[in-house]
Amino acid sequence: MKRLRWQLLIVILALIAIAVLLFSQKPITETISEVPEPVTGGAYTEALIGDFSRFNPVLDFYNPVDRDVDRLIYSSLIRFDATGLAQSDLAESWGISRDGTVYNVSLNQNATWHDGVPVTAADVIFTVNLLRSPELPIPDDLLRLWEDIEVEALNDYTLQFRLPEPFSPFLDYLTFGVLPAHLLEDLTPEELIDAPFNLSPVGSGPYRFQTMIVQDGRIAGVALRAFEEYYAGRPFIDEINFRYFADENSAVAAYRAGEIQGISQLTPEAFAGSSPDADLSLYTGRLPRLSLIFLNLDNPNVPFFQDANIRRALLLGINRQRLINRVLDGQAAIADGPILPNIWAYYDGIARVPYDPEQAVKLIKEAGYTFPAEGGAARTNEDGVALSFTLVYPDTPEHTALAELIQENWQALGVDVKLSAMSYDELVDYYLDPRLYQAALVDISFSRTPDPDPYPFWHQTQATGGQNYSMWNDRQASEYLEQARIVADPAERARLYRNFQVRFSNELPALPLFNPMYTYGVSDQVQGVRMGPLFDTSDRFATVTSWYLFYETGIVTEATATPSP
Repeated sequence: MKRLRWQLLIVILALIAIAVLLFSQKPITETISEVPEPVTGGAYTEALIGDFSRFNPVLDFYNPVDRDVDRLIYSSLIRFDATGLAQSDLAESWGISRDGTVYNVSLNQNATWHDGVPVTAADVIFTVNLLRSPELPIPDDLLRLWEDIEVEALNDYTLQFRLPEPFSPFLDYLTFGVLPAHLLEDLTPEELIDAPFNLSPVGSGPYRFQTMIVQDGRIAGVALRAFEEYYAGRPFIDEINFRYFADENSAVAAYRAGEIQGISQLTPEAFAGSSPDADLSLYTGRLPRLSLIFLNLDNPNVPFFQDANIRRALLLGINRQRLINRVLDGQAAIADGPILPNIWAYYDGIARVPYDPEQAVKLIKEAGYTFPAEGGAARTNEDGVALSFTLVYPDTPEHTALAELIQENWQALGVDVKLSAMSYDELVDYYLDPRLYQAALVDISFSRTPDPDPYPFWHQTQATGGQNYSMWNDRQASEYLEQARIVADPAERARLYRNFQVRFSNELPALPLFNPMYTYGVSDQVQGVRMGPLFDTSDRFATVTSWYLFYETGIVTEATATPSP
């Protein structure tokens, strides 16, 4: 019997093995998701939050909505990669003299305007002359820069820029959109402001103007068409349309109605407590802006600000993550210093300052302060000077909420803080510029260029009449900034900025709080979207020529297994 049972078991196992082998020879039917590959065609529509003004790159400095559209219509000499390093655009190549004062730039000879006329050096010179026209709404720092620079056409496709002194960040200032001289050279700067050209522009970028979208007698949007002869290669998406919305809530409603496929800017409030739509991909990048607290190191009424340990204690005592969560709905990242992370000049090795109120109190005590038994501000044993000062800030709801939380944090350390709110213009004109403040909660922008160039805010020569509002008089830090402005070698400049950041972190002439974040929403039908560090919100279009539309479907394939030998 035992032998029979073993025979039966062997037969059963053999049958199972045969069945498995037979099954393995049968065709296998499976559903495989199609791998997206770039295809040409389709239309993409994006909501812009704000109003249209003019499609002209020398007139869009104060309107980000116009800059978004201009980014697609116009080209610049230079563009930047995700780390802020210069890349070719209209400028095919460039060379810099040994002394750093002469830049020769060669243009791409395949570049043409949307009307077919070649882009030449004359167009660049025409645009530079506009950038130094006081009649136009050009920022003062750009006017001053360009009025001291000579530019000459060596031939139709070669330019020479001559600087009065070495200035390493100069390439960053070649990101201006170039205008067509052959269409505009007969206009004065004043006439350009309201010229019909601004409503029907001609550029040399990846998309050309097609038409304005008009609804109910008002401009509701603009339609752009892929430029077939674009020198860097035709974009995949045939048409990009922009529609203007008053706020993000109406833009979200339009997205849910299927009217648009992207939203230029989103905050958590846009979804009214609900989760973002499942088919809406969110892209987040750090804005080129720093929220910080300037401390007046030269105000005799607050002598304790001259003590680096007191300054460090004040930063240790601020719960910056709580500020971000409570006031900004998490849409910011804690800042470690005055240079944006992820760019070539950022040094990742600087010491982080955590939220540590116990260590803050310890530093205050080590500085000679005691805490009265009856409460109130900490005071020195020697002369009775109290840790008490006034914090000025812009009178916006966001800054008010931030100031109140900071006041709460500091009061827990025994620091008495009085709050004073005012308009931004008043804060700058009557407090920061004349240095008649003690502490100031403000935002500073780095959006003009990707080059960090901290010189204007921290060099000792800028303490009087400049933007060194903290009055930081540090020769060592200033030397790093001076050298970084004139050295051409990127590696050496990075080393100098590393040293500056370490010095800043050790001394803390101001208290860095956070870098706000920018969130961009795009339908998952749009592929190829990439967003690195932002130097302007229009930088989200840096890779627009690689975007394409993809509608996911399942496909069925048959795969025949190969028999084992």
